[in-house]
Amino acid sequence: MNFGLYLYGIFPESISNSLELKGLDGQTVQSQVVDGFTFLYSEACQEKYLASRRNLLAHERVLEEAMKAGFHTLLPLRFGLVVKDWEEINRQLIQLYKQQLEELFSKLAGQREVSIKILWNTKSEVQAMMESNPDLKQQRDKMEGKNLSMEEIIGIGQLIESNLQARKEAVIQAFLEELNPLATEVIESEPMNEEMIYNAAFLIPWESESVFSERVETIDQKFGDRLRIRYNNFTAPYTFAQLVSE
Repeated sequence: MNFGLYLYGIFPESISNSLELKGLDGQTVQSQVVDGFTFLYSEACQEKYLASRRNLLAHERVLEEAMKAGFHTLLPLRFGLVVKDWEEINRQLIQLYKQQLEELFSKLAGQREVSIKILWNTKSEVQAMMESNPDLKQQRDKMEGKNLSMEEIIGIGQLIESNLQARKEAVIQAFLEELNPLATEVIESEPMNEEMIYNAAFLIPWESESVFSERVETIDQKFGDRLRIRYNNFTAPYTFAQLVSE
């Protein structure tokens, strides 16, 4: 049963159907031009799609394979977008956001999104901080085994936290000094857990990725086992392709 059209992304140029991509439900991925914009889609076999790992990966794979085939500039659409027909897309998207779409394509032309997540072991960092700061360690050790007032507990806690924050900022600054000059735009997001100290996406020229990757590797070697770095060098530019509702 056909429930309409499942949409993956929008391209500023025509997309060859010779890509032979398979999308959700194993459906053949096709392209359709609507008012100058090319949509990548497949027939929807469900009214709504569960955001399962399998479905999410299938959605991402379609976009990544199209990018690998040379269609670098795209606006990825959110997972699970099903429309009845192309008239609905024209009415609810293009007519309302055509200028924004054109501006986004202009911004993304020749650019790619990469992302970095920096993680560390908080307990190890606190221990290293104490070893490198004898005065702070001495203050903490003096308080062990004693009945402390709330004011004393808060005081030593704030002192430890401020020193840990300084160490964190020094790590982040080392990355920013090396990587920001290569980026057209940087968007920072909230860390995803307590061990993550930095989470950011970078918009960089396609040809700069190898240099960017080398710098990430150099910084990683500098900090050694202190950090775990998650570097994603190939993804659809979700972070930099946000439409703003009017």
